[in-house]
Amino acid sequence: MSAVIQYILYLAVLIVLAIPLGAYIKKVMDGEKTFLSKILTPCENAVYKVMRVDKDEQMTWKKYAVSVLIFSGIGLVFLFLLQLLQGVLPGNPQGLSGVKWDLSFNTASSFVTNTNWQAYSGESTLSYLTQALGLTVQNFVSAATGIAVLFALIRGFIKVKTDGLGSFWVDMTRIVIHILIPLNLVIALCLVGGGVIQNLKGADTVSLVEPIAVSADGEILENAEIDLEAGTVTVDGKVVEDAEIVTEQFVPMGPAASQVAIKQTGTNGGGYMGVNSAHPLENPNAFTNLIEMLSILLIPAALCFTFGKAVKNKKQGVAIFMAMFICLALALGSIAVSEQLATPQLAQDGVNISMTDQAGGNMEGKETRFGIATSSTWAAFTTAASNGSVNSMHDSYTPLGGMVTMLLMQLGEVIFGGVGCGLYGMLAFAILTVFIAGLMVGRTPEFLGKKIEPYEMKWSVLVCLATPIAILIGSGLAAIVPSVADSLNNGGAHGFSEMLYTYSSAGGNNGSAFAGFNANTVFLNISLGLVMLFVRFLPIIGTLAIAGSLAGKKKIATSAGTLSTTNAMFVFLLIFIVILIGALSFFPALALGPLAEFFSNVI
Repeated sequence: MSAVIQYILYLAVLIVLAIPLGAYIKKVMDGEKTFLSKILTPCENAVYKVMRVDKDEQMTWKKYAVSVLIFSGIGLVFLFLLQLLQGVLPGNPQGLSGVKWDLSFNTASSFVTNTNWQAYSGESTLSYLTQALGLTVQNFVSAATGIAVLFALIRGFIKVKTDGLGSFWVDMTRIVIHILIPLNLVIALCLVGGGVIQNLKGADTVSLVEPIAVSADGEILENAEIDLEAGTVTVDGKVVEDAEIVTEQFVPMGPAASQVAIKQTGTNGGGYMGVNSAHPLENPNAFTNLIEMLSILLIPAALCFTFGKAVKNKKQGVAIFMAMFICLALALGSIAVSEQLATPQLAQDGVNISMTDQAGGNMEGKETRFGIATSSTWAAFTTAASNGSVNSMHDSYTPLGGMVTMLLMQLGEVIFGGVGCGLYGMLAFAILTVFIAGLMVGRTPEFLGKKIEPYEMKWSVLVCLATPIAILIGSGLAAIVPSVADSLNNGGAHGFSEMLYTYSSAGGNNGSAFAGFNANTVFLNISLGLVMLFVRFLPIIGTLAIAGSLAGKKKIATSAGTLSTTNAMFVFLLIFIVILIGALSFFPALALGPLAEFFSNVI
């Protein structure tokens, strides 16, 4: 019962925070005054002056798209070179060498596309300069790019017989200065207060309370007798020749809190530490865990209410929100039940899994300080959004629990999804839904007073199918490359799930992983990088093309025959279309991975 209360509380707090934030974002993007305007508007105007930006410029969709691509391309090249040259650059107290070219390409593609897939351990691979000037900056601007493209689409619905969608540079400036910086400053301060590290010290070492013995294979030797003076390790009366005695622990330092804040609110997800938010210095307690977890969906949920206010149809925003919320609640419930019931193997031989006597359920891969309820909630939130941060290891989830996290990404990450990109992806599904519904009743499809014609449909289909295309082709090619098998931590169905999850994460611009998978190879770094770039920028171009077409159309008056897009029936149809495309696209692949593993456990 306490777990159920936790789930309800998390969702309720999310809604309470999202509604006022949605109203604030709408005011910012419309250029209206807010309680922070006196402080931030002069900063905004200073940026326009230095960058020579015309505040009143109205870009066509093609110019807006070119601006997005040029800005992202410059960021890609800069981050790539920054990693290659970090060994000779300042801000590197640990003296880390430059990153190899294929990993640099993968990481640059990952952070520019708001994916934040990491094939490395941050604290031992990247310098403070690379983390701050490279990754943290991209966390801000890649998130802002997604929100900017969303508002270009919103203007497409609002404007009538014009080709102007606003200025990309103005949108970016307002989003970063008025929304992301203030929000993340508050969150970062809360995280520091909760114990997340924020400093510029080099990594430290501390003495262990008790020394431990490690075998030549890296395994901790249980019940070992250690003689520090003689330097010997004895197990069951026998001396272990190749054992190593460990007396000190490596403790990473650095500006973690500032990066953790934007990694969550920008649905970036890249962890400062290798084990992400499962690390006690990145997420030390229940307080920081709550803040980080709610931050994942805060802006994506708020943007639904922003959308309703911006198009002057609050019910439409609520309808889109409800479609996302219902899917999230169903996914969260599925993961929670699967993890609490665990697998038949955990209850064999008469062993009873009980919440009273022990943690209960499947605790493998989960932090004991968080437990199943909080871990399951985080897993649902992070894969519903294109976030990817984790506070538990998804590789250790039950087959059905792991399958739901995969499916959330495979649906196109439109169940709230990334900041901006999740909502414009869902609006593409909404356009597809009204088109199908219009055909069923024999009427010309309309959405928010604009006719939906073949041009919009073609681009909407591309936006909706970009994720399945990238995931299935990428994972299909990887499955026939012999070297990929060496990256798997498991064989059989679970091993296939590891690979499918990897490409689902890259194709969904998510970034989380089945942690046992070693993706740091030339083939995987390059192929995953290309998948991330394809899935990020094809939908952006498609969304802007739709926005440009809609802006040039006239408004159609609502009539008795107009299909309502704000009632429960439309919400049901929208959910049905989203799940239908995901189920049809991925059921065969899921049947080979998590479903096969589930039935092998049962039978």
